[in-house]
Amino acid sequence: MAKRIQSTIIIITVLLCAFVFALEAQNPKGKYGTFVLKNGTVQTVTRGVIQNGSVVIVNGKITAVGTNLSIPAEAEEIDCTGQWIFPGMIDSGTRLGLTEVRSDSRTTDFNEIGDIIPQMKALTAINPNSVLIPVTRINGVTTVLAAPEGDLIPGTAALINLYGYTPDQMFGGFEGLVLNFPKAGREGLADRRSEEDVKKAYDKAIARLNEVWDMAVQYHLLDSATKSKGVKYYPEMQAMMAVLRGERSVMVEANAAKDIQAALQWISARKVKKVILTGVSEGWRVAAEIKKAGIPVIVGPVLSLPDREYDRYDRAYSNPGLLKKAGVKVALRTKHAENVRNLPYHAAFAAAYGLGKEEALRSVTIVPAEIFGVADRLGSIEVGKNATLFVCDGDPFETRTAINLVFIDGWNVPMVSRQTQLYEEFLNREPGLSKK
Repeated sequence: MAKRIQSTIIIITVLLCAFVFALEAQNPKGKYGTFVLKNGTVQTVTRGVIQNGSVVIVNGKITAVGTNLSIPAEAEEIDCTGQWIFPGMIDSGTRLGLTEVRSDSRTTDFNEIGDIIPQMKALTAINPNSVLIPVTRINGVTTVLAAPEGDLIPGTAALINLYGYTPDQMFGGFEGLVLNFPKAGREGLADRRSEEDVKKAYDKAIARLNEVWDMAVQYHLLDSATKSKGVKYYPEMQAMMAVLRGERSVMVEANAAKDIQAALQWISARKVKKVILTGVSEGWRVAAEIKKAGIPVIVGPVLSLPDREYDRYDRAYSNPGLLKKAGVKVALRTKHAENVRNLPYHAAFAAAYGLGKEEALRSVTIVPAEIFGVADRLGSIEVGKNATLFVCDGDPFETRTAINLVFIDGWNVPMVSRQTQLYEEFLNREPGLSKK
């Protein structure tokens, strides 16, 4: 009997130890509830700056913004004296969640096989457990567009919020078809093709694009006439129906001035209803034409080199400002995965080289929210919007600024990432190098 009791005690002790170790091994969890961020400087983006203001968060929503607010009795009060409160920043083009280590194909899922694969949805491939996500969000970037890359139509991009256990929990309310418009020129300095070969490749790609679009139009007409009865299911065409019906945007990637002009002509001829131009690295050369077309643009990366050897060194930096000056609606992207955290510094360079600080802030907050049709939820600090924001001790566009708190959909997100964990691990090493 004594042996049995002793064995039972040992088993219970082992289980308790395992439970404790498991708890210690877990990352800290986000906290959901009622919060009041008080006594801070609130940058609403759309309604000016509120000095010594407060933001009330209830059930994931912003329920009050201003001064002398009525505070819910159950609220956790967070003193933000000397701090700034900003809406979460939005990166309008990344590979975040779709890749971990680009050199290891087992961890990449942004480039599928096939030239026409609109049915490949980035949302289904998102890895919520990517270590790159915490790295990004603790720098104030709370929402990103995860976009596939590849051939002519490589898939459908998705807007995601950077907190959640599943892709569906992270979904930010926008999906867009990605279309890489054919390039009329060479693919960089390493491209040694003859002019004739370049033209043949371009003509072939344009013909392929037109063929696919014509097929989609015919499929749409048949589908609408028969209400799907008797029409053979064609996943590629079915995935394009929302674009043809004006229910979903097509994101047309074009960078060289000639390609942007050709894309604008193609969009007009095809009467595409909802369009976003992306990349547009030479948009400054044809800004007036983009303005006339009334199409918003997603520019970036800003921290880049000029496309042509004879261009000024700062053309990539000044491109957003020149487009904005022409009257074009401009949002920014990094087109990164591991360095999406640097979005505020892309915005900073754009601000310094002509876009201006106010417009640079708008280009990573309310403007992308408007472009993606989610401005009722994201992009500014207003009553009724999702509580997606951050608290910092200065200008978020400056590298010395520290982000102290991040909220995503009302969740107080832990300020922990792979980098912070490594820093803590090696700050006080045990055993240290001096010990033998």
